[in-house]
Amino acid sequence: MPICNLSGTSCGRWSSWMCKDKELPPVLIIASISILGTCLLVWVSKTARGKAQLPPGPRGFPILGYLPFLGPNLHQLFMELAQNYGPIYKLSIGQKLCVIISSPTLVKEIVRHQDVTFANRNPTIAAKTFSYGGKDIAFAPYGPSGACYAKYSCARCRAMQILMHFILLGEARDVFGWKPRPGRDIDIGAKFRVAVAELVEILGKPNVSDFFPFLARFDIQGVKRKMEEVSQRIEKIYDHVIDQCIKKKQQQSGEMEITDRKDFLHFLLEFKEQDTEKSISRQQIKALLMDIVIGGIDTSPTTVEWAMAEMMLHPQVMKKAQEELTNVVGINNLVEEFHIQELPYLHSIVKETLRLHPVAPLLLPRCPTESCNVGGYIIPKGTKVFLNVWAMHRDPEFWDHPSEFQPERFFGPRRLDYLGNHLQYLPFGSGRRICVGLPLGERMVMYLLATFLHMFNWKLPGGANPDTSEKLGIVLEKSTPLVIIPTPRLFNLELYT
Repeated sequence: MPICNLSGTSCGRWSSWMCKDKELPPVLIIASISILGTCLLVWVSKTARGKAQLPPGPRGFPILGYLPFLGPNLHQLFMELAQNYGPIYKLSIGQKLCVIISSPTLVKEIVRHQDVTFANRNPTIAAKTFSYGGKDIAFAPYGPSGACYAKYSCARCRAMQILMHFILLGEARDVFGWKPRPGRDIDIGAKFRVAVAELVEILGKPNVSDFFPFLARFDIQGVKRKMEEVSQRIEKIYDHVIDQCIKKKQQQSGEMEITDRKDFLHFLLEFKEQDTEKSISRQQIKALLMDIVIGGIDTSPTTVEWAMAEMMLHPQVMKKAQEELTNVVGINNLVEEFHIQELPYLHSIVKETLRLHPVAPLLLPRCPTESCNVGGYIIPKGTKVFLNVWAMHRDPEFWDHPSEFQPERFFGPRRLDYLGNHLQYLPFGSGRRICVGLPLGERMVMYLLATFLHMFNWKLPGGANPDTSEKLGIVLEKSTPLVIIPTPRLFNLELYT
């Protein structure tokens, strides 16, 4: 048969070489060594890759990856997957490779040992659009930044007085908003609030183009187009405010330092005018203002809402906090910012609230600038890396009765701070990309809660307990808004006017 003939011929030639009482030809020896060496190198290479391979993870569908299995509350799903695949695992979501980490030991690799490598972001198309391509703080490439908060104490005090007035009059709709003056400001303020609400909604909407970059040019869901439209509306308002500020400054001809207090925008405009490395452009100023709007519109109010909900479920906690306020502030005084540092129990309430209900349960994703090794696994360059602090805050290895609301756990030797020094507690992140709004956020939440608890008693309508189920959007919100009824607590009613 032809095959037998062919096979026999080959074998015959090989056996004739082997059967002769002669040494193998040098060419054959060299070829054999080369083949064996190549096989050995391949085996060693495979072995090395086996020791430093991609993290484990669930299999998904071809092309789609794990995308069809994603639900609304990713932080909860990611915690469940960690129980099956360990504290570091991968997910292919469309064309994007994601790695989820939920171990303080591995997080230390990210925010300490390789912090520079993981200091960049992986923003969505919507985030890039509203931040002018990453010219803000949140999504910009890594760089130093700083801010000053103490200078605005008087402004916050005045805003708090207005807030208490709204609550007393039952104008809850304006609790966390600006009440515009009569005239043109009403129209501008209304347009601004509507535009910001639309921007937040678009920012939290899943976009197929983020998972399949080759579809980005088509903008199938219109996310980029809608974000551009609403950003332009907000930008026009910013331009109006900036122009008014510049005009006022020019009219005063340098007398502003004496006659008026400077606000945040004034300081930004001073940086714009500097002919140094610290100079910032008008577009960067508007990007920073975008950060303030997006970063502050839901974060502090949401934390206050969660804290109040937990205290309604644990009235003994609220009672103890009010007793502390009575002792520190007094029944004939308003809460002021200097009181905040003298309220350790209220601080523990806020810390415990942020443990159970962190505003950003997955923080902002990080993106390595080069392939690196974490926990014995390779994380390729460009991977989207999530740190699941929600899971770490509920890990029984680090927390006793982790699902229970116990402010006392932050008393005594366990006074954990917000600075990311204790990696099992990271409500604001850690390392170079820790939340820059941390000092202001902490101060405002404490100020709001202290004032609410000191000036009012609170009760639930109908005596029902509040729902504590979660909904993850831009921030981790309550599924159903908290509705509670305030009644004056202080005897001096003049304090409410």
